[in-house]
Amino acid sequence: MSRTNPHTSSDQPEVSRRGLLRTAGGLTAALAVGGSAAAATTAAAAPATFTHPGMLHNWGDINRAKVRVAAGDDPWLSGWNRLTANSHSQSTWTARPQATIIRGGTGENYGLLYNDIAAAYQNALRWNVAGTAAHGDCAVRILNAWSSTLTSITGNADRFLAAGIYGWEFAQAAELMRGYAGFDLNRFKTMMLNVFYPLNNQFLNNHNDACITNYWANWDLCNMASIMAIGILCDDGAKYDQAVNYFKSGGGNGSIGHAVPFLYPNVEGYDLGQWQESGRDQGHTVMGMGQMGAVCEMAWNQGDDLYSYDGRRFMKAAQYVAKYNLGMNVPYTTYTWGSGQNCSQQSQTVIGSGSRGQVRPVWAMLHYHYGRRLLLDDKYIAQMCFSVAPEGGGGDYGSTSGGYDQLGFGTLMYAK
Repeated sequence: MSRTNPHTSSDQPEVSRRGLLRTAGGLTAALAVGGSAAAATTAAAAPATFTHPGMLHNWGDINRAKVRVAAGDDPWLSGWNRLTANSHSQSTWTARPQATIIRGGTGENYGLLYNDIAAAYQNALRWNVAGTAAHGDCAVRILNAWSSTLTSITGNADRFLAAGIYGWEFAQAAELMRGYAGFDLNRFKTMMLNVFYPLNNQFLNNHNDACITNYWANWDLCNMASIMAIGILCDDGAKYDQAVNYFKSGGGNGSIGHAVPFLYPNVEGYDLGQWQESGRDQGHTVMGMGQMGAVCEMAWNQGDDLYSYDGRRFMKAAQYVAKYNLGMNVPYTTYTWGSGQNCSQQSQTVIGSGSRGQVRPVWAMLHYHYGRRLLLDDKYIAQMCFSVAPEGGGGDYGSTSGGYDQLGFGTLMYAK
């Protein structure tokens, strides 16, 4: 019998995050590093004051993983073993920095960048969780090598994907290595501000001179995520707010209302939301879960609950995408948009079945937020999460760029 699920109704209040650090994460961490409860609850009240580390992982996440892995507890240990088995996680990794990265067109070399980013991030995780200096040193060597070398990102329109995806991912590794001896954080910030941000900003403002709806949601989302990450890394409130404001009310397909254009209340007891790329293929819809998830997780760690924004609209989309990729049926409404430079109308009349069931390491972040932090009934997200656990990362999902569109290792870092 169909039932109404009170946990997914659109009238649930948005959790207030500004001025509140979670007891299980930020508050505990603040006290652990010598703060007070009063200081912890007021630290995020001023928008210009950023929490560090405060992107995909906060001190609570790191400390939990550290304690659980040391104790040999699953699923953290299984996630840790997945990390340590990855070739990118080895402290012997050698960076291959380039002055110019090209994605799209002649001379593509962007694989060098996404492989080095995966290595920097994975070594940074190993340093943070296990404290092995060899891995911290390796992460810093990679970060310093690129910040001393990279001056431009170019190519065809795909250069905006490179600036977006690799911008927010690179910043994660830097955030985890903040304060590490020998890491030139200021030079890394300069690279992010001068090489990545201008392309991120350019894309969100003029969409490569195309109709604003021409580009799929992921194009906006990766550039939003990069701007947010750069804002946090550089303690730049204006950039952080630019990303948050675009998420809420931007004109392109990455803003929440455009990314989730149709809602379906109480479908077999659960509220669902059609994703903007659902008529395209499932590899890109699952990619979208990772890109929007990254934006929401970073905002959460800075005191803003985008996960719950607009009646938990993103959760409804994640439930929809998960349900369909688990092999179940979902409703679909014809999606119509303007394309090219003249906004020529295009339509998709049926859901795209291409790459249905594709595995990407994006679900742990979503399940452990909705299902464990908020204690909501996230049935389909949870099923998808556990069907692909423990999550790996770059290098575990193929050698092409799709396997590096997300950093992964969510089982290790988010299990609660």
